[in-house]
Amino acid sequence: MRRHEVTDTEQGRHAAALVTIGAFARLSRLSAKALRRYDELGLLEPALVDPVNGYRYYDPAQAQTARLVAWLRRIGMPLARITEVIALDAGAAAAAVRAYWAQVEADTAARRDLAAFLIDQLSTEEAMTTVGTLGIRYAARTDTGAVRETNQDAVYAGARLLAVADGFGEGGARASTAAIDALKPVARGAVPAAELLNMLHDAAERAARAVRDAVAGSGAPDESGTTLTALMWTGERLGLVHIGDSRAYLLRGGELFRITHDHSLVQSMIDDGSLTEEEAASHPQRALLLKALAGSGPSGSGPDVDVRDARAGDRYLLCSDGLSAVVDGTELARVLASADGPGTAARELVGLAGAAGAPDNVACAVADVVEL
Repeated sequence: MRRHEVTDTEQGRHAAALVTIGAFARLSRLSAKALRRYDELGLLEPALVDPVNGYRYYDPAQAQTARLVAWLRRIGMPLARITEVIALDAGAAAAAVRAYWAQVEADTAARRDLAAFLIDQLSTEEAMTTVGTLGIRYAARTDTGAVRETNQDAVYAGARLLAVADGFGEGGARASTAAIDALKPVARGAVPAAELLNMLHDAAERAARAVRDAVAGSGAPDESGTTLTALMWTGERLGLVHIGDSRAYLLRGGELFRITHDHSLVQSMIDDGSLTEEEAASHPQRALLLKALAGSGPSGSGPDVDVRDARAGDRYLLCSDGLSAVVDGTELARVLASADGPGTAARELVGLAGAAGAPDNVACAVADVVEL
């Protein structure tokens, strides 16, 4: 309800319908201090304000909204998002809260992994100076596909870096290439395990700046940008940088795990239970991203970063959605488990995308963790 200054006539007309801030505090089970704070923040404005003494008057019907604002604040929802939620009808508001909490849980899981890594590093001095005894074998492949005229996917595989980026918009090809090129200098040398988190954050920032510069230099609209999924090898651990809906998978012990979380509209709907995996595959907005590296800066918050322990025998796959959207997990697992090396796996996976019609550009990088 919009705030309105009271005239003498209006005050008399509404006096019977409205209540004072003290009465409304008791009605809504909030303190007067909280109500004043919500008014200052623009979350819950009084129905009327006396222009002489500044007294606030509330409509009793606002009590339900007041309690909702309080509960949303308690679960940590940002003020801007609360403003959007309380303007929705009940069903849409419930869906918005589900989507928000699904994202909170995903973010919490990522922070839990990082916390475990830090605890390990701080608890064991030896772990911070261990010399790696593992290495990686790798291969990369990309293809324009059967429908697109140009290839906006970029891919790279090297001794210390695996990366896939899927560009979009007029400057998409420049954006995807710039994002990966920005990571190469960061990944040139061995990185002590204790410095890995700092290196990942620096790499994510470099990639974001590089994409902004590339899009600006191309004269393309700010809507251009790219996804980015990259693994950086330290000799004993893998650092992950991820934003968008390109993916990273791990084949370990014959079982395939997806180790990234799509930053897309359909993934948020799957997370909040409003959409199934099967429905997402044919959803008309399945390509809509909630986070990406864009010409105007990161869309949403910045990339996710994570740290993963590596084991000899692990096989990793990074790919754009040109592969994951048309080849299901069962087929990905079959090829990754049976291929005699990364090069064979990459070639066969791109071939599967082609057999499925290759409606989009395809890019993939495959790496095996081996004992030196």
